[in-house]
Amino acid sequence: MSHVLSDVSTMTTRGLRLVSRDADAMITAVVLPVIILLMFVLVFGGALDTGTEYINYVTPGVILLAAGFGAANTAMAVERDMSGGMVDRLRSMPVSSWTVLSGHVVASLVKNLVTTAIVFGVSILLGFRPAATALEWLAAVGMILLFVGWITWLAAFVGVLVRSPDAAGGFSFFVMFLPYVSSAFVPVDTLPDWLRGFAEHQPVTPVIETVRGLLAGDAAGAGGTAPGDVAALAITWCVGLGLVFAVAAGVAFRARR
Repeated sequence: MSHVLSDVSTMTTRGLRLVSRDADAMITAVVLPVIILLMFVLVFGGALDTGTEYINYVTPGVILLAAGFGAANTAMAVERDMSGGMVDRLRSMPVSSWTVLSGHVVASLVKNLVTTAIVFGVSILLGFRPAATALEWLAAVGMILLFVGWITWLAAFVGVLVRSPDAAGGFSFFVMFLPYVSSAFVPVDTLPDWLRGFAEHQPVTPVIETVRGLLAGDAAGAGGTAPGDVAALAITWCVGLGLVFAVAAGVAFRARR
């Protein structure tokens, strides 16, 4: 176990160094969510009726969108390792296969915490006033980390499967699509009937509503779901998908040559 933990620590340190040296990707991961936040709050916010201050409504969704951008960068980092010879070198050493991917995942969690803090800071400047207690803040951060965890394992899985940086970069389209078709920017009951069903039953919606409920005190779920049920559903989605894609990424990593 100590050997495995040492390998994970080494690969995480390497991942953080790669992130710190890729300034363009880090700036993009921060700037794009901030621009989206400004656009929705300042341009569309006055025309959207969500029953509360729009900045309080939209901030949790933009935070998860920022996590998606970070995960897309993880997919490209994994693909570079797979095709650039780094993994071939590691295969010749006594290193557990999944520790290589774990390093990228943990580094992504750290990077997304930084991005989340910046988005929170900008939203507060725009008027976001969370009503959360210290315990609710911790729960919200934990929920965000669970979301980042599963979507980063999905990104690692994609990075192992694809054969080019462009294909790995295409993952960003997927992670951008999910928050837009959810309760991130508008209530799901304003969507067409054929789209509302998908928005209510995809994993991003309960995560957003849980974070929104913890920070802004609006915990009612889509379709009037009880707050406790929303949180349980969000945790189930994140843990279940995280386990599925972690196992799938490990299997694909060992199978690829």
